[in-house]
Amino acid sequence: MSYPGGVGAGRVLVLSKEGRPLMPCHPARARELLGRGRAVVSRHMPFTIRLKDRTHADSAVDGVQLRIDPGSKGTGLSLTDEKKEPGQHGTIVTVRRGLFSVELRHRGGEIHTRMRQRAGYRHRRRSANRRYRAPRSHNRTNPPGWLPPSLRHRVDTILSMVDRLRRHAPVTEIHLESNGFDTLSMSAGETLEGSVHEQGGLVGTTTRARLRTLWQNACAYCDVTDVPLNIEHVVPRSRGGSDRVSNLVLSCVPCNKAKGAAPVETFLAHRPDRLAKIFQQVRAPLRDAAAMNTTRLQLTGALNALGLPVLLWTGADTHRQRTAMGLAKTHTLDALCVGALEHASGDAIVRLPAHAMVAKAVGRGSYARTTPDRFGFPRLRRGRTKQHFGYVTGDLVRACVPVGKWAGSWTGRVSVRARGQHSLATSVGRFSVSHACLRLLQRADGYAYAARREPVPPMPRKTT
Repeated sequence: MSYPGGVGAGRVLVLSKEGRPLMPCHPARARELLGRGRAVVSRHMPFTIRLKDRTHADSAVDGVQLRIDPGSKGTGLSLTDEKKEPGQHGTIVTVRRGLFSVELRHRGGEIHTRMRQRAGYRHRRRSANRRYRAPRSHNRTNPPGWLPPSLRHRVDTILSMVDRLRRHAPVTEIHLESNGFDTLSMSAGETLEGSVHEQGGLVGTTTRARLRTLWQNACAYCDVTDVPLNIEHVVPRSRGGSDRVSNLVLSCVPCNKAKGAAPVETFLAHRPDRLAKIFQQVRAPLRDAAAMNTTRLQLTGALNALGLPVLLWTGADTHRQRTAMGLAKTHTLDALCVGALEHASGDAIVRLPAHAMVAKAVGRGSYARTTPDRFGFPRLRRGRTKQHFGYVTGDLVRACVPVGKWAGSWTGRVSVRARGQHSLATSVGRFSVSHACLRLLQRADGYAYAARREPVPPMPRKTT
């Protein structure tokens, strides 16, 4: 299967007879090997075949490069190969081919929400008891290299996917985009220098004094003056708001109580002019930039520990390559553009995968033995056994239903039930099926897989 203009289907990963990675092959070649019985399916996501008649020593393995574009909510990974070929004017140029792309979607936001929910449950239980139990002290030390669970998850999932690709492809070097963000200048909306950059935008003043100057000692919601004014969060803390000055205003006590934890758009729906004035102050949150700054060095150190050469590139290099090729901005296309190419000398990316595999981290279930209500008290008891009739929730299975409305062959993820009548999620719907009609294709590994088409333009054909 191929597409005009250098755009083709992603390559199929190949293993040797003893399970060592070989060079990826074209899907048509993989179909031919499977049809002739020379290969078997080793894994469905990512799709990998294992040859039955060829060892690693009998194969020519040039090696591929793994290019990574890390992000706060998602990370792009791309397997590429580069070759030196003669150009149009007799010069030697470098051509890069995209072989396989993965968009890894993190669940750091969900982890952060669950951690806050758990903390709320614990605080509620402590305060509800008749004998008060003080919370733990905040003056606690953490071991070197400690990261909050939501940030540690980003590093661990990237390493897990890198390790998985290394097991199925002959990766010889890793190219990583490593960026540091100046959050202080981003918060101020301008480039800060000198002592202001060193000490912060509030140097020589305080937060309350700065807000009094901005709002002229008046309530931001009703313009009342000469009354006690509270510091109010425009985006409430319970909805993810920060303590930055751009997210703070002055508010009188009645307005502060009336707004509560409601969104400011709802509270000022009847006053669009006042809402527009407040939004002029509110700036984009810096949570994603802070997460990238925090995990950048941890990720680089973890990749260096793998024993492969790790080359670092800036976001400006990636932007320059992507602009020169006229590509859209996605994590996978950015990953493909990580690394240096001299476009003025004739270097180019000559092939892009038409589809990218999407791997969304969904976790491996919960350790909780009870399901709590909204107050944190146990509502019902969960079973301690996760595997029923040989299957666990999240397994990829194939169901052969002999009769009934859903008669036929179906492939999807299963949710197990203790009685053996499991629930199968397919692309057209969900239905119940007996465990006797199921065949295991791939064990659950904490990810939900899908595929999406890349927004790629026609590419220049490879020069010869």
